[in-house]
Amino acid sequence: MLSPDSGTRHPNGTCSSFVDMELFLHFSLIPSFLIILVLSFLQRRERHRQREDTSYLLGNHFGIIIPLDFVGTFSNRWSYGLAFGATANKVMFLFSEGYQPLQVPQWAQAFVLLIGGIEVGLSHFPFFACLSSEFQLLSSILGFSYSLIWFAVTILHIIQCPHGQLLGRYETLVLYWPSLMCLVFLLGRFLHMFVKSLRVRLGWDLQTEEKPFLEAHQAKHVKQLLRKAPPLQREKSWFQSRIYEWDPCFQFPSRMIGTTVLAFICLYLFIVIEFCMFLHVRDQLDVFEDQLESYIAFRNETGTLTSVVLQVKELISVTKGAWVVTILPASLTCVSYLFHILACYRKHIKRLWAGDKHFLPLKFHNPSSSASVVAIARYSGWQIAYILWGYLIVHVMQSLCGVVLMYSLVLPIVHNQGLELLQRLGIGVLTIAIVLGLMILQVWIATSFFLQQKMDAGDRQKPLALNNRKAFHNFNYFLFFYNVLLGLGACLSRLLISCVLGSWLIARIDRTILQNGYEGADMGFGAWIGMLYVDHYHTNPVLVSFCHILITGHRERRQQQAVTYWYLNQSTGPRISARSRTRWLLLQTLINNPKLLMCRKSKPGHSSRDFTQILLACSES
Repeated sequence: MLSPDSGTRHPNGTCSSFVDMELFLHFSLIPSFLIILVLSFLQRRERHRQREDTSYLLGNHFGIIIPLDFVGTFSNRWSYGLAFGATANKVMFLFSEGYQPLQVPQWAQAFVLLIGGIEVGLSHFPFFACLSSEFQLLSSILGFSYSLIWFAVTILHIIQCPHGQLLGRYETLVLYWPSLMCLVFLLGRFLHMFVKSLRVRLGWDLQTEEKPFLEAHQAKHVKQLLRKAPPLQREKSWFQSRIYEWDPCFQFPSRMIGTTVLAFICLYLFIVIEFCMFLHVRDQLDVFEDQLESYIAFRNETGTLTSVVLQVKELISVTKGAWVVTILPASLTCVSYLFHILACYRKHIKRLWAGDKHFLPLKFHNPSSSASVVAIARYSGWQIAYILWGYLIVHVMQSLCGVVLMYSLVLPIVHNQGLELLQRLGIGVLTIAIVLGLMILQVWIATSFFLQQKMDAGDRQKPLALNNRKAFHNFNYFLFFYNVLLGLGACLSRLLISCVLGSWLIARIDRTILQNGYEGADMGFGAWIGMLYVDHYHTNPVLVSFCHILITGHRERRQQQAVTYWYLNQSTGPRISARSRTRWLLLQTLINNPKLLMCRKSKPGHSSRDFTQILLACSES
């Protein structure tokens, strides 16, 4: 498979460019590491180190920074999504296994691909880290600078080598324009963050509140559940009733938006690369056809060999036409899958919120916790891979259907064999109609003669009670041999339908294509279920609302206690000196933390040994 980062060429010669995108990927790790270091230094650690720890000198700096909360992030969803889109070319580079920096044995290729994935992740880490950082003024400057570097290098690469050998003119631009648009959006986003944070720093705007624990759509969902009367149903539009209905009480997490955006761009790149490969194969087939014609002209034969060559040329022409025609329906099929997967995610997660697990196989009602956690990391990557491979398989299947349709309907008419076609078609339709008619006749005979009458006139069907048993046994005996032949056709139709549906739904990770009882072997469906359970347990609006009420109540009680203590200190009752109150608080602190006694200095004239023993006795009691 051709990778997007492969060297492009001019139509008439080799393109000489001093910008190597693969080499730039390696060198981009240097500024990426510096940005990560700066943001990590600013990030505060929640737990303070002890003095005995060697890292105590760092204080509470160098905290762990996260690029993106894959579970509970609902803000800046499109920013994160387009940040994922900026990595599309590198993801396709890994997908085509074009990353080969080391010469290793075949069995170690998995480790090389792991290293490549980590390198791509580190090179694009600043995009996400700068978007999610709390220090927006500095992170916006760093993110804008880093995005500008990637944008400038990509533009320079396109200017140096705009054309290609396979697609022709502007091949590099066709491959890189989605990532360029994502980088332009990130530049605008970081510029907006800089202006907004600068206005806050200068005091022109108020400081924005921290990220809320309870999102607005989650609160709406809980309020809707607590309503006594159901909300009034508004008249739905054609789009809402037949395609998709918006839900103001639900939002897709940033992970789903980022996965969908990246899948769209990767699918576009995959289609372009596939078309380039098709053009290359078409040129090779044209050369092969010319060689066949030259061979026939050299031999000067008009017998069987000539007819075989003509049939081969016709097959090649039909195959090329079917492949080109089915590009659009295969693309639309996979695009519809991406939207349908989002709709299924909302439907499935809302069913889990309501406690409904009947849509899941029995073995997935209580999945493993560890497998569910791993599923969050697997889902996004597997979804993109399923879409890409699913497009290729669906395209091949649709092309084969197109070839069969051409040879069964179109070509006979072109070759003036329309009457024979109609005759064969009529015989085939008549045969299928007779078989189906005999099957329906068996059901009608069983209903009319071999079942007892209805017990009540309001029953929908007759009871499962046999009637005319002797005739029934003779009926089964004489149809036994015929049903053996009928079962052969039913078995072949079962195999055909399974192949068609399995190939058609291979890109649907939300639906298993295996039989009942074997769903556990479908790793993609298992990743889907595990991801649903993690989101269900961590973003359930009812659970989040309950935790929000507890946290809010705890904060309010602490504020009330602080206000109460302040009024007590300001009361007109017996006054307590500040020195006595300080000594009492010191005593309480030392009792709760006995290790602090070793760090205290003893004043001259005071015997701290007795005081220490008293405190130790108090702490032990």
